[in-house]
Amino acid sequence: MAADEEGLTGPGEVWPAPEPDPRPGPDVRAEHPAEHRPEPRSVPELLLGRPPMARPLPSFDAESAPAEPGPLFVDWLATALAAGVPDPQVVTLSTVDADGLPDARVLVLRDVDASGTGWVFSAAADSPKGRQLADHPAAALTVYWPQLGRQVRVRGTVERAADLVAAAEFATRSPAARVGALVGRQSEPLGSLTEYDEAVAVARRRLEATPDAVAAGHAVYTLWAHEVEYWQGDADRRHVRLRYTRTGPVRTPEWSRTLLWP
Repeated sequence: MAADEEGLTGPGEVWPAPEPDPRPGPDVRAEHPAEHRPEPRSVPELLLGRPPMARPLPSFDAESAPAEPGPLFVDWLATALAAGVPDPQVVTLSTVDADGLPDARVLVLRDVDASGTGWVFSAAADSPKGRQLADHPAAALTVYWPQLGRQVRVRGTVERAADLVAAAEFATRSPAARVGALVGRQSEPLGSLTEYDEAVAVARRRLEATPDAVAAGHAVYTLWAHEVEYWQGDADRRHVRLRYTRTGPVRTPEWSRTLLWP
C-alpha cells in the first residue's frame, strides 16, 4: 500500500492546519466521577451541543480528481495518516446474512490494490462475516476520518485469496494479533473472561513453540469495487460528493465519474 508516497494532498486540494482541541484536559475530579457527574440530559440536547464538522476542513476539487478511484483513496489515506487521524486504517465492513439482513463491524484494512481498485482485509472464514461472505460474496466498506470530515464508501464483490496468501499475511501480524486469531471461536458465547484468558495462555504457548503457526480458517479477502463514492464534508453543508462507477470488467481501469448533490 503506497501510503508513504509523496503528495499527501490531492490535486487542487487545500488542507488547513488543525486547530487545537478546545476540550479541557484531564480533570482531577474524574477520580470521583459519581460526585461530579452532570445531570442526565436528553440525547437531542447532548447532540445539539456538539455540531458536526464545526472546524476547518480540507477542500476537495472533484474536477481535478484522478480518472480511477484507487489512487485517490491511497492519497486520502496518506493525508489522514499525516494529519494524525487515530486508526485511519480502521473501516466498517457491511455484509448480508442468510435472512437478507445487513450486518456490519469494524476491522483493519490490510492493503489496497490501487490499480485494480481492490480493498484487502482478513477474517476468520468460520466467523459470522466469513460465513456471510461465503454465502453471498458481496460487501460494502465505509471509512470516515472525522478530523478531515471525509468519508469513502465502497461497494462490490468479494474474492477470497489462496491459503498461501493468507498464511503470508498472517505472518505479518503482531504476536498479540496472532495469538488472538489462534484462540479463534470469534462471536461464540463466552462463559467468563477467565475462560478467555486461559485460552489465550494456551495459544501463546503454541505460538512460542511454533512461530509459523497459522490460525485455522484464517482468510484474506479482496473487495473489488463496482462503485466508490468520495465525500468531503463542509461546515456550511456545501459537501462535495464524487461517485466512481465501474464501466468495464473487474481489475480494468474503466470508470465513469459523477458529481452528486450533497
